[in-house]
Amino acid sequence: MERLAQLALHTTSAAGAPPAPAHPLDPLSPQEIKNVSTLVKKNYEGKIINFNTITLREPMKKAYYEWKEKNGPKPPRIAYFVIVADGDQGVHEGVVDITAQHIVEFQHTTGVQPILTPHDLQTTEDIVRNDPEVQRQCEISGVPPNSMHQIYCDAWTIGYDERWGAEKRLQQALMYWRSDEDDSHYSHPLDFCPIVDMNAKKVIYIDIPQRRRKISKHKHSNFHPKHIAEKFGTKENPSGFRQNDNFPINVTQPEGVSFNLDGHVMSWSNFKFHIGFNYREGIVLSDMTYNDHGNERSLFHRISLCEMVVPYGCPDFPHQRKHALDIGEYGAGNCTNPLALGCDCKGVIHYMDAHFPDKNGDAFTVRNAICIHEEDDGILFKHSDFRDDFQTTVTTRGKKLIISQIFTAANYEYCLYWIFRQDGTIKLEIRLTGILNTYICADDEDTGKWGTQVYPNVNAHNHQHLFSLRLHPRIDGDNNSAATSDAKSSPFPTGSAENKYGNGFYCEKTTFNKVKDSITDFESKTARTWDIFNPNSVHKYSGKPATYKLVSTYCSPLLAQEGSLVRKRAPWAANTTQVVPYSDDAHGYGRLYPSGDHVAQWSGDGVRGMTSWIDDGEANVNNTDIVFFHTFGITHFPAPEDFPVMPTEIFDLMLRPRNLHTENPVLDVKPSYAKTTSEVKNGEAGVDSCSLNVDKASRLAFGNNDCCKK
Repeated sequence: MERLAQLALHTTSAAGAPPAPAHPLDPLSPQEIKNVSTLVKKNYEGKIINFNTITLREPMKKAYYEWKEKNGPKPPRIAYFVIVADGDQGVHEGVVDITAQHIVEFQHTTGVQPILTPHDLQTTEDIVRNDPEVQRQCEISGVPPNSMHQIYCDAWTIGYDERWGAEKRLQQALMYWRSDEDDSHYSHPLDFCPIVDMNAKKVIYIDIPQRRRKISKHKHSNFHPKHIAEKFGTKENPSGFRQNDNFPINVTQPEGVSFNLDGHVMSWSNFKFHIGFNYREGIVLSDMTYNDHGNERSLFHRISLCEMVVPYGCPDFPHQRKHALDIGEYGAGNCTNPLALGCDCKGVIHYMDAHFPDKNGDAFTVRNAICIHEEDDGILFKHSDFRDDFQTTVTTRGKKLIISQIFTAANYEYCLYWIFRQDGTIKLEIRLTGILNTYICADDEDTGKWGTQVYPNVNAHNHQHLFSLRLHPRIDGDNNSAATSDAKSSPFPTGSAENKYGNGFYCEKTTFNKVKDSITDFESKTARTWDIFNPNSVHKYSGKPATYKLVSTYCSPLLAQEGSLVRKRAPWAANTTQVVPYSDDAHGYGRLYPSGDHVAQWSGDGVRGMTSWIDDGEANVNNTDIVFFHTFGITHFPAPEDFPVMPTEIFDLMLRPRNLHTENPVLDVKPSYAKTTSEVKNGEAGVDSCSLNVDKASRLAFGNNDCCKK
């Protein structure tokens, strides 16, 4: 790495610093992005530069809470930038103090490549279409002459290829053909793979298989409405859509929503937290607290999805390169979708925009990048007494707050839902949809054990979707601990004095003292969960520490073997948990990214990210400031039902408060219906906000009101 001296250059811009947002964790505004690019351009006068990243460098944790809790100074607005300069290998990166209008640090970092942006992906397609050798290979594959406008490619990170390493900024182009611009090209993959140098803007090599496969002559498999009409339409039903499913479900909140958003600070039920957003992680939830009857208790400093990997299981060249680290190599923020009311979100919605730099350093906005809304959460708690035929009862329905985004990584869509329940539970639900990555197979070809033929001449390879959840706990204070929690049968045999009838079982909690203790895996046979707790905050009844329990069962093991490229590049994915001490270093990085700061084209060799933080495994993680990483996700063996576009596959996890509250924390939520025994005896109404006598909007499905008579 070539590091230039830290300098304070171009200390004042013509217009001065743009107005800073009210909250130091707020994402950069469009004005701030433009201001940073202007300062950077002055520092690189005489060079042709393209902006890759301009984002908030979050304040150091200590400085943030000095401001928030101790009336200290407001942290300065700091931005981090990455640029690509013509003729230079690697990246130029640095830090700008927007408040002071200083570039306080910059460096030329070689041996790395920057994150790929949507503009990079779009540019690749133009490069490929205009390459003479690609055109020749298309002819060999059977693409009709003079139809390069019908050639499409999914530009993928190359992962790592030892032929070039990180010397050139590369992408691999996964090739397809469309007979019409409205077709889905995934049913017509081609059998060769160009390698594109993004800086030189040219194809430098084409990987060609030993066995050539002609392009499919089958009809494209499509899924837009006009194609559904073609597939399933009849004279009686021209559209082809299910007629009995066309009745809408509308969600109304005539008295308004229950949440309040002050800038980026959310208050809902007893929760309060900051909603951030950046190019890499997308949604970031910070400074999370819970109002416990007037006592505002800290829960988490920061929660985000910090990395993911999608390793494919076909060992044949060049498919071994397909293991995208989508967050580190593309960015969940960079690839986020603009969301639409009634489609991506349903109900009474509040949206938040996201702002990014274009290659020239000007700001552009993704409208409605974040969706915030409430939904009915079903029964929150209920109990009925059998002694009077269940007339003595209480039923309390809950609501939930959902903060969501959807990002597209080439062929796949990832729908992310952060869900808050009134009892203090935090859930993360992921809905995986989009389109399978496909490869051509010949008419007589057996796809073997590595994939499934999902359509004529279409092979979809086995793959995984593994995420890294980063939790920085602050449960009742900065010093926290973590442990496994395993359900165990009594160690004493049936018939013994300690377990005479053989029915004894208990929870075995194993606290992590050192980093190496925290490297654990999910165990279904013990119904393993994980406790994140404050050993200094002990419950007055249970005698146990204030805890958030991580309940996560979608914990597919990483199937790539030891020594594989995937394991080297995603070392965090080899285990279900890792806990490391937090480091609030001078740059404020805070141990954010487990595959390192610059992921694209990293070989996995050397020490960076998680491997650096684990080190020799001897660091203390008990009763200190910790960061908890959790790997979860699914293994996907494709099937024809997943094609031409996937129905959502849903998986989730939950953070649940334990020994945090003195009793059920939602007793103060007004019930929907409640009658005590005395009210039943005296014929009194009790509480009733759900019967047809009160709710005039409700209707039974078929107009029969007998069931509602009291």
